[in-house]
Amino acid sequence: MFAIVGTLHFVSTKEFVQIVPPFIPEPEAMVYISGVFEIFGAIGLLTLRYQRLAASGLVLLLIAVLPANIYMAVNNIQLGGIMNNQILQWIRIPFQGVLIWWVLWCTKKR
Repeated sequence: MFAIVGTLHFVSTKEFVQIVPPFIPEPEAMVYISGVFEIFGAIGLLTLRYQRLAASGLVLLLIAVLPANIYMAVNNIQLGGIMNNQILQWIRIPFQGVLIWWVLWCTKKR
């Protein structure tokens, strides 16, 4: 999932730039940077040696992109497809917590 979304940051850059809040500088650069970190995080999750580091990085990334998700919901920014539904835009915000829990749970030592 993270690899796909990270790749979409490069394929659909204009759409992602739309949801970057105005107070964040260089929105296009931020979209590319977050895409790179999502891809690296996905690769790290698949590498036993780096799973915990990748999980920590992805948790920080999920927290860092939260303002974009809030900005999208508050301003009802339409990106096409399923995200045109403002209710789903609002549901996406607490879903970040679910994703954080999931990444940490999947990478915990057993």
